[in-house]
Amino acid sequence: MTLRRHTVRLPADVDNALARLARERRMTAYAMLPHCVEAGIAALAQQGELHNGDRELLGEIASLGANVVEIERILDRALFTACAAYCYARSAALGTSKTDEIIAAEINRAYDRQKAKAQGRS
Repeated sequence: MTLRRHTVRLPADVDNALARLARERRMTAYAMLPHCVEAGIAALAQQGELHNGDRELLGEIASLGANVVEIERILDRALFTACAAYCYARSAALGTSKTDEIIAAEINRAYDRQKAKAQGRS
């Protein structure tokens, strides 16, 4: 391994952190500095890789979000259809001669009740 020489100027707080880390590892600050540089370069190199993964992950999350919106729309429509089926079946079973307008009002009330229950409101 060929070594290269560099002159490094550190702010006081970074120098203090380097000295503290060196004491913890029972090393001199001078001996600790190359380890810090290597770790910093490795972290920065890995950071670029993580950003690419983050972008891909965000794309997948956005795709999931779009799918969830579509599923919510489908479920909302299924709930309305179930409420309509229930109200028409109930009207037929009871033998009442309600008009479509009256049954439609019952459907909307049943739908609103079910939505409120689903949202935690009773």
